[in-house]
Amino acid sequence: MARVLVVDDDHTVREVVVSYLRAHDHDVVEAADGETALATMRDAPCDLVVLDLMLPGIDGLEVCRQLRTTTDVPVIMLTALGEETDRVVGLETGADDYVTKPFSPRELALRVDSVLRRTGSAPAPRRLVDGDLVVDEAAHVATRSGAALALTVREYDLLRFLLAHPGTAFSREELLHHVWGWSIGDHSTVTVHVRRLREKVERDPTRPERLQTVWGVGYRWEAAS
Repeated sequence: MARVLVVDDDHTVREVVVSYLRAHDHDVVEAADGETALATMRDAPCDLVVLDLMLPGIDGLEVCRQLRTTTDVPVIMLTALGEETDRVVGLETGADDYVTKPFSPRELALRVDSVLRRTGSAPAPRRLVDGDLVVDEAAHVATRSGAALALTVREYDLLRFLLAHPGTAFSREELLHHVWGWSIGDHSTVTVHVRRLREKVERDPTRPERLQTVWGVGYRWEAAS
């Protein structure tokens, strides 16, 4: 599990990024300004920093410069659309990568994993197994009885998350938060994806044994005995 620091003064952006990175099994801490970010790195160093360029007080470029005087921690910089000069300066300052706002939380999570792998800080990909069902994180594929499942990106993310947390009941709101990275959204989105996933992993989707409904709560993954 990598420890990631997310630095952004926009609470909504931080909430989405933090929840999505936690869904990818990272230990995530957050800061709303540059001073707090630098203090966090002094007190409890992280394995990677997601750093917004435009921060109150000490801006992202200065935070990156100060970090580079004491550490080689990987930095992914968040920049606004069209700020090419700032992106170039950010890379010259020592940023390892950048993501342009508005961005996909999934793309950012993949960039984080990619940078961690390049720098040797990434946790080893797991192989989640439940009976004849296997999720291979390294290959980014799920199989059942050795045959690859035709899953959409979101179905794969949902299966991976549930398989990593067997026996725990999650509400639709929690699944939207952890899997989709949304703080608000239509809960029917989860219902539809659960139905589609059941069609691919259950022997009888009308009588699910693995992806079970917990009445009044949401859904739970029941590991094979």
